[in-house]
Amino acid sequence: MIFTIAKIRFSLPDKFVTGFFAQGLAPFKTEEPGNVNFEVTYSPDVKPVGEYHELEKFDFAEAEADCRFGLDDGDNYMLYILPHDTSAPVTTLRISNDGRQVICDHDSNHLLSSLRFGLWIAYNITAVHRNTVAIHSSVIVYRGQAVLMLGESGTGKSTHTRMWREHIEGARLLNDDSPIVCGNADRAADCYGSAWSGKTPCYINARVPIRAFVRLSQAPHNRLRKLSRLESIGALLPSCPLAFSHDKQLFNAVCATVSTILKHTEVYHLECLPNGDAARLVRDTLFESDNQ
Repeated sequence: MIFTIAKIRFSLPDKFVTGFFAQGLAPFKTEEPGNVNFEVTYSPDVKPVGEYHELEKFDFAEAEADCRFGLDDGDNYMLYILPHDTSAPVTTLRISNDGRQVICDHDSNHLLSSLRFGLWIAYNITAVHRNTVAIHSSVIVYRGQAVLMLGESGTGKSTHTRMWREHIEGARLLNDDSPIVCGNADRAADCYGSAWSGKTPCYINARVPIRAFVRLSQAPHNRLRKLSRLESIGALLPSCPLAFSHDKQLFNAVCATVSTILKHTEVYHLECLPNGDAARLVRDTLFESDNQ
């Protein structure tokens, strides 16, 4: 099967498109023939070429798993997803350095959440070389433009976008965890819905121009401030795939993508309470010129 997310086409074995992951992928299925940007194939035995060299170990809380990410002697990226439930097998992916070929050992004994995360990594390895990257955020669409709420897990991104939907007429959710952002050289960046939306099943195949990014922090008040260019980079980078910061090629591609995104797109910092006034403050600031 072929899918297209944010102009990137990829193929998956039919056996991978199942359960809740099939629900997320369904809006992005592509019937038109043509070349793909990357192809995923199945193999029951995925091994590194030569030795494996670890770049990073990290926890994947959503799937209750630990991850190991590195390179092999063939310059392929290796991803091992180790469930905390040791009765489930490790999911392994080998991804070519250019992202075009992905081999995965997922079958019915593996956790579907591990496959979904592994393919998110593979997607981003391809995407970052095309000024495109998944941004950890919750996205509201208002008056045909997207506002992306950034922040660490637990900061209140989903709560803030819920405040928009409850208190601002016409606001709707595009994605609640991992929208795809594409930088443009001559205009504001675009935001796309994706097959990855955390615990909220919001899978919308749409492109929306970005009005702004807003990084959240909890506070006993509501205060919004526009960030400088340097501050904007510091606000956006932590919301990109963190494992990529340990590989020079991937990190350089992420930085170049972020730089393109920020050429025509502003970033703000919101100190806020979880209330409707915080949402209205952002709306009134970002969209004030529309009323003039």
